[in-house]
Amino acid sequence: MSYELPSPAKPLNIGTRGSPLALAQAYETRERLSKAFDLPLEAFAIVVIKTTGDKIIDRPLKEIGGKGLFTREIEDDMLFGKIDIAVHSMKDMPTVQPDGLLLDTYLTREDVRDAFISPRASGLADLAAGTVVGTSSLRRKAQLKLRRPDLEVVEFRGNLQTRLKKLNDGVAEATFLAMAGLNRLKMDEVPKSAIEVEDMLPAIAQGAIGIERRADDMRAADMLAAIHDGPTGQRLAAERSFLAKLDGSCETPIAGLSELDGNTMRLRGEVLRPDGSEAIGDDVTCAIEDGAAAGRAMAEKLLSQAGPAFFDWRQ
Repeated sequence: MSYELPSPAKPLNIGTRGSPLALAQAYETRERLSKAFDLPLEAFAIVVIKTTGDKIIDRPLKEIGGKGLFTREIEDDMLFGKIDIAVHSMKDMPTVQPDGLLLDTYLTREDVRDAFISPRASGLADLAAGTVVGTSSLRRKAQLKLRRPDLEVVEFRGNLQTRLKKLNDGVAEATFLAMAGLNRLKMDEVPKSAIEVEDMLPAIAQGAIGIERRADDMRAADMLAAIHDGPTGQRLAAERSFLAKLDGSCETPIAGLSELDGNTMRLRGEVLRPDGSEAIGDDVTCAIEDGAAAGRAMAEKLLSQAGPAFFDWRQ
């Protein structure tokens, strides 16, 4: 080993957003590194960084710049050497990283499903016409309007706790959250029911934690390799290549999921109009090593099938 391992005196700095879920993900990363290298937790310092997306919560993301709003300040601090690695929710990550940074480590993926949250209703079928549902996700809004055009959808920005408070305050009757986040925060008390992926295909990379590093930091590269989950990486390679070819962000109505079975992969993808008036999708099976190529091919097929008018929301 040609480098010095972190220590309480010289810790490895882990950058993260400051929400309870982001911190839980950073703590999980720290614990895995601590166990992998038999180091005290104090050898890893959690550094909270406030991003533009966290500061501006009164407007839809598409109005202020999209997905990179949750990563830009963190990545800048890493490039300047203020932190060594950064922990991200992968569904928030752009498909291209800044020059000098790599995103090639993933922790074992959690539950990929969306959760339906309501203090009174047990599912979408229980909601009367005109009921108000809150969500900040354009994907969830489009999928909801596709299935229940009779419901009213309102903007629901903020972290998980903020959205639950809005629900309790009566801003909406129901909302959606990721099962993964609820599980990681052990929020068993939340009135939730999981939505099967056949009914609502999740966001690309939902439920996955990614760890970003400087490309020239070999110490970080070697240490992160010890906690990387290969199957999660294989699944995300397919999903994110599908997203990248469609030029998608968290503010485009795109869904996708890759699942492994032995040596094969099943990849499903969906693209919707923002108003939920139309959706197109595909479902393919391929060898695991061909997942990224399959994702690109699926995106190309949907682009060709729909025609440019379908994608006018990208302009």
